[in-house]
Amino acid sequence: MALVNSFLLPTKTHISLHVSPPQSIKTLLWTNPSSSNFNFNKAVSSRRKQAGYVAAAADIKAASTLLDGEEDERLLVGPSSEQERRGEREVADYDWTEEWYPLYLTKNVPHDAPLGLKVYDKNVVLFRDGNDKFQCYEDRCPHRLAKLSEGQLIDGRLECLYHGWQFEGEGKCVKIPQLPADAKIPKSACVKTYELRDSQGVIWVWMSLKTPPNVSKIPWFENFARPGFQDISTTHELPYDHSILLENLMDPAHIPISHDRTAQSAKREDAQPLGFEVTERTDRGFAGWWRREKSGSKPNFLRFEAPCVLQNNGEIVDKNGEINHYSGLFLCRPTGQGKSMLIVRFGATKRSPLLKLFPEWYIHQNASKILEQDMGFLSSQNEILLKEKVPTNELYLNLKSSDTWVAEYRKWMDKVGHGMPYHFGHSTISLPKEPAVVEHAPAGLVAGLSASSPAKGGIGTMHAPNLANRYFRHVIHCKGCSTAVKAFQTWKNVLSAVAVALAALAILVSGRQWKVLLLASASLCSVGVYACSTAIAMNTTNFIRIHRRL
Repeated sequence: MALVNSFLLPTKTHISLHVSPPQSIKTLLWTNPSSSNFNFNKAVSSRRKQAGYVAAAADIKAASTLLDGEEDERLLVGPSSEQERRGEREVADYDWTEEWYPLYLTKNVPHDAPLGLKVYDKNVVLFRDGNDKFQCYEDRCPHRLAKLSEGQLIDGRLECLYHGWQFEGEGKCVKIPQLPADAKIPKSACVKTYELRDSQGVIWVWMSLKTPPNVSKIPWFENFARPGFQDISTTHELPYDHSILLENLMDPAHIPISHDRTAQSAKREDAQPLGFEVTERTDRGFAGWWRREKSGSKPNFLRFEAPCVLQNNGEIVDKNGEINHYSGLFLCRPTGQGKSMLIVRFGATKRSPLLKLFPEWYIHQNASKILEQDMGFLSSQNEILLKEKVPTNELYLNLKSSDTWVAEYRKWMDKVGHGMPYHFGHSTISLPKEPAVVEHAPAGLVAGLSASSPAKGGIGTMHAPNLANRYFRHVIHCKGCSTAVKAFQTWKNVLSAVAVALAALAILVSGRQWKVLLLASASLCSVGVYACSTAIAMNTTNFIRIHRRL
């Protein structure tokens, strides 16, 4: 998937952010370190790893001896445990509410307005109160069920915009304008609250209203706590299920094809068999190694942790013996069947000075581009799963040489899916109670026009709530990009007015030298207008594949 999208890296190094031109987020996750001193973080022995890779390669070679048209099951992902071989289902106790979910990047939570968000099918509202403390309520007013996220903040209190009821602290109602002066506010006029924690720059929410929050379950990322560690983080709303998003992020095989030439290390001629080894399976996820077979590259480590964390950590030792730590981190929050929100974080203890040459908005728009390269077919994949209503092992043709992580993830879903609102597992499914609204990501002339229009409020315009719209999917969730777009729009308007004024003066003045000077100045302003328009379009216009017919 493109997901993940664009950061600055060295051409042949896996360390994100030591860099040349911006590269895809996914590329950062999947690129192999080239340093001979690469530290594998005390993983499995190299003998075990090589045995796994040799076995995968042997399976592929053995297939060449078969007759044309004959199936070789050794190419496909098979049972991964004795229970699965016997046809028995392995089930683990699981309750999706007893988990911490990544709500938002701390730095992007607005100070002046509530924020409506979702976790699976639960609506919550996040805001900063008068003491700059984060609060999270159920997103409905106890009065007439209006969304509190549609309200406003007044003196640090959250006010419902329907009748003006105000709430603060632990969901207590402190004002009802319609009550007589001598009447007390009913105790039942309060809202349900959710526990929050601000950890390493991310707001996490505990979704259970019955079980006390288990602080030990909050994900902790060691590299992000290291002195000098710096990261580039970005947020995106996406029009497909979070399980499809995780699948896509676990899939290094698609990078050369889907993101060909988007980054230096993504080239379709590099598509090749991959070797995998699963080294850990638990009720909370799995971990393992993978590498490219042909290049003989060093293995990459991947870890998935329930319910929505995918990470890749590593080290590079430079010629002076200094260890540089880096991380590629994906936090994937389910926001309903057919919808998800992704927080991408790439960082390192040592960053290239070249990174300072690229503004944050430029890196973020490149990340959006990579996500959009995958968006069309991931949306259609989501639609087919909902239509077919059967487990993925009846639909997917998972190869050992490319799809091992995808199969592992869906098998994990088999173990815990009974504790989720819905899921599509490897051999089991749990359908949503209500049909999903599948939102496609259109590509072509209409998408380009609707995503680039600066008008506010109209259907299909830049600011309209539409997940096929880059502005809505990313810019409104990013203070940096939102500020940049507003600044470019302001400069565009100012330069346009100045250009018109200078051109008018050039017509009125009689001196030839003055005419030339004024027209030259007007031309420079027009160039500035064009540059601002280009920057706005880069932040708001969807990626469109050039081979598509418009």
